[in-house]
Amino acid sequence: MKDYGEPFIRIVAMPKDTNSAGNIFGGWIMSQIDLAGGSAARQVAPERVVTVSMKEILFTSPVYVGDQVCYYAKIKDVGKTSIHVQVEVIALRLNELGFRQPHHVASAHGSYVSVTKDGVKKTISDELKRLHGF
Repeated sequence: MKDYGEPFIRIVAMPKDTNSAGNIFGGWIMSQIDLAGGSAARQVAPERVVTVSMKEILFTSPVYVGDQVCYYAKIKDVGKTSIHVQVEVIALRLNELGFRQPHHVASAHGSYVSVTKDGVKKTISDELKRLHGF
């Protein structure tokens, strides 16, 4: 899981988050993906970030009540004001021996923009990019 980036969120999936089939609702997972991606993007933004887009949110396996859902994020690219983040979602699920086993359940690519508190685009300085390896 080290290749997925830094862990940003770990939360237990609860019954209130289920869809009509009894699995965890995809919209709940998407909102957590956005939170994790935004938290990662904020590391290089000088003030704030806003979400511009989410590309190809891919659900590969269901999430169940009681799963510990872990959101890993990695900044892939930083532009003048834009930050592109890859988010991977892992569910830690109890196996028959009582151990939590990881299951990759979703991935997404989010794009964020650096803004001021008033919502005006704010340039990410070359120095800030360099400090974060970009």
